[in-house]
Amino acid sequence: MHGVYVNGKRPKSKKAVKEAVAADPRSVRLEATALLGQEYDGPASEMPVGRQIAFVGPCPYTARKFYGSIFRRPDGTLRVA
Repeated sequence: MHGVYVNGKRPKSKKAVKEAVAADPRSVRLEATALLGQEYDGPASEMPVGRQIAFVGPCPYTARKFYGSIFRRPDGTLRVA
């Protein structure tokens, strides 16, 4: 599970992530949490096409209160579920 930041801060809800992706995908940063592996780490706007990334928040280490995923469609748009 990835961590997520919106404008450099941990979001309070999945709704906040969804709204931020709709408004400005560059404001959403995905944080790789695995010690080993090839996880994506960077802005949602730069995610590879066809990739789905699961996230947890507000903090993947201490507070897992909501879960979601971000998918980058073949046309480049992002969907939060």
